[in-house]
Amino acid sequence: MLSSVQNPRILLLHCRWSKPLHHHRHYPKAIHAAAQAQAVSTSLPTSQIQIIQKSIHSREKTARQFAEEFLNRLRLTEPHVKSFLHVSETVLNEADEIDRKIDQNEDVGPLAGVLVAVKDNICTADMPSTAGSKILENYRPPFDATAVKKLKESGAIIVGKTNLDEFGMGSTTEGSAYQVTSNPWNLECVPGGSSGGSAAAVSARQCVVSLGSDTGGSVRQPASFCGVVGLKPTYGRVSRYGLVAYASSLDVIGCFGSSVADAGILLQSVCGHDKLDATSSKREVIDFTSQFLAKDYLESQPLKGLRVGVIRETLGDGVDQEVVLSIRGAISHMEELGCTVTEVSLPSFSLGLPAYYVLASSESSSNLSRYDGVRYGNQIVSDELSSLYGGSRANGLGPEVKRRILMGTYALSAGYYDAYYKRAQQVRTVVQKSFKAALDEHDILISPAAPSAAYKIGEKKNDPLAMYAGDIMTVNVNLAGLPALVLPCGFVQNGLPVGVQMIGGAFDEEKLLRVGHIFEQTLQGCSFIPPLIADEFKC
Repeated sequence: MLSSVQNPRILLLHCRWSKPLHHHRHYPKAIHAAAQAQAVSTSLPTSQIQIIQKSIHSREKTARQFAEEFLNRLRLTEPHVKSFLHVSETVLNEADEIDRKIDQNEDVGPLAGVLVAVKDNICTADMPSTAGSKILENYRPPFDATAVKKLKESGAIIVGKTNLDEFGMGSTTEGSAYQVTSNPWNLECVPGGSSGGSAAAVSARQCVVSLGSDTGGSVRQPASFCGVVGLKPTYGRVSRYGLVAYASSLDVIGCFGSSVADAGILLQSVCGHDKLDATSSKREVIDFTSQFLAKDYLESQPLKGLRVGVIRETLGDGVDQEVVLSIRGAISHMEELGCTVTEVSLPSFSLGLPAYYVLASSESSSNLSRYDGVRYGNQIVSDELSSLYGGSRANGLGPEVKRRILMGTYALSAGYYDAYYKRAQQVRTVVQKSFKAALDEHDILISPAAPSAAYKIGEKKNDPLAMYAGDIMTVNVNLAGLPALVLPCGFVQNGLPVGVQMIGGAFDEEKLLRVGHIFEQTLQGCSFIPPLIADEFKC
């Protein structure tokens, strides 16, 4: 059960839904049957990366067999989920090469045979990188992002590029210029954003793990909506070289996995100093994988003495009560594990959202000025330079991108700089200090990852302010540059998952991964396999 102090009725609410999810689309028979299944398995999350590594090295299963398994699932589910903008044609050839190296006892790397999806705002030399925008349609970079390069050096197979809100500006993945991604838990709901494609791909088990980017919660909110693990590292932990810039002082490449161990192993492979990124940290990278002990090796209270602070402002007005209920259940579970849990107030918490949107929009107005049809981006035919600039941007950029460019340009204008941009930077300093003070007294802080579970596609598309308000739980972490881990902890009544957010001190990913892994391995009674593929994973 979730907790010995939890009401059985509440347990039922959290670990199953009262009625099947109905989708008003036509599915192949296998998908339709899976969509009606109740995912109530009590199996614990296991590291798919470790399973693959063990299997291919023992010759129990080949890398090609694993690749075919994931590709078959991708082909079955992709017409309905629409996670990918591009799927690689060389996956099986790369898997065969890994099998050949293993047969010849050659080194293949810690991610050999692991299929990794990459958000389409992260550059890949052998695949398009559009950032979800028409202005970069068919653009193929001449280089790999540092994170992608490290993945390939570790033996990973890049399965494809995932959908996103254009240039990472959005919270639903409806802002893509190409397609709308659906949530594998309910195809009528959004997967979150802007890394919704990466989250949905892991949730639907179309890949093993995936990379996303997080500027204001774009890894963590989709992780909560899709019932997967999302890890936002400390700013500077992972090189941003090759990440299409949105807001450079906030952008971070993050990790998705179906387990905490997988997210941690992925981070281990991509982090570290990079001379091509002046903001990447030179801090030594420790071995995160040493934190992932099996449940049988844990003590009765493995988190005894851990000081946990629950952010008071995140459980009040504006937060869905079923989300609050799930977070309260997670808190009770952490107390059972030995944590000392207290409430902590961050009075500046509500100020983070407006400060974030001023700063992020200001930086985006500068970063996106390069997409003018001359330096970067597709261009229209025009006899005059000014109309070429204006026409190329008007045709190539979507409405949300234009909105944020206009807001940022306004905030940076001479008459309003002090009133908006300077004031927002001052608020950012206040937010950083409030987090530091709270983390001086606590080992980690806890909050929901989003004020609600996933909502219907189209519900907030025409209400940008309501969409912006959904980022209230996550943007402060980016302003402070801190690491945060989101992992599923329960369900709301309609069967959609809820994620708890754990926030740590700067470069304290090791502690977050340890706590998250123990929490995950001891949380019984819930399975976070979406109904879309539940039949395949029944125990």
